[in-house]
Amino acid sequence: MRMKGNEVAQIKIFASAKINLTLAVLDKRPDGYHEVEMVMQSIALYDTLRIRSQKDGISLTVSGADLPLDENNLVWRAATLLQAKAKVKSGVHIHLAKRIPVAAGLGGGSADAAAALRALNMFWRLGLSQAEMMELGGALGSDVPFCIMGGTALARGRGELLTPLPPAPRLGLVLVKPPFSVSTAQTYAAYAGSTGRWRPDSKTMAAALFHGDVAAITRSLANDLETVTAVKHPEVRQIKDRLLAAGAPGALMSGSGPTVFGLTGDIGAARLVAARYRRSPGEQVLVSQTIDPAAHPPDLQ
Repeated sequence: MRMKGNEVAQIKIFASAKINLTLAVLDKRPDGYHEVEMVMQSIALYDTLRIRSQKDGISLTVSGADLPLDENNLVWRAATLLQAKAKVKSGVHIHLAKRIPVAAGLGGGSADAAAALRALNMFWRLGLSQAEMMELGGALGSDVPFCIMGGTALARGRGELLTPLPPAPRLGLVLVKPPFSVSTAQTYAAYAGSTGRWRPDSKTMAAALFHGDVAAITRSLANDLETVTAVKHPEVRQIKDRLLAAGAPGALMSGSGPTVFGLTGDIGAARLVAARYRRSPGEQVLVSQTIDPAAHPPDLQ
């Protein structure tokens, strides 16, 4: 954070991706959404937002991905929403540097919107509480409140009703994003009930997290949407099989996909799995780890 006199001149903030350790799809709601129950986890894969003042209006630039620069971008919408709510007259320019793969099941857009709300709350000295920012974030997307809170949490409702869970151990991750994207809305629309042998059990996962039991965490990985996406894209199952063959104790699709993560006991083991993984053309392979932002916050400048 850079200061100019008593004014904030510039802020750089990091937006953390997420994975789903469990994702159970429940009944359909009157509003058209599905009830869900899932365990969500922040990971050490970040986009970066740089915010500086300008005379008026909201302007946005993006590097690292071809994204819209208007109301079709969640960062722009988050900034506009907060500006209107707080009746802020000054403008800002936001530069978003993308590293989280787009439309990948890793919550990149939600993470960016959450980071914009957090940064602008400081930049404009609004003094909003985390709870107030999470309420605002819920109007932007179901994952935005979690991305504001971060860490490890049980999510219910549309994903916005959050209960913090014990932080996950520092688990290693090998993230494999195939060369295509999926529509979250279409994936939920195609869901017709669980046909998998393993139903997601968030209570069991929460107990495994409480005890720091890596083997139990691995055994409890489950995602109702994985079968839906894998029917249309068999590559998802192939990636899982190759991650397991490379030595990952467990593997799961995150969110509605198509990214699949291999879970290991630590980041060193994840690097070994990534080195052994048989990559197919066009796949993006990233090594990361789970994080507790409260204990290991990324730099904010």
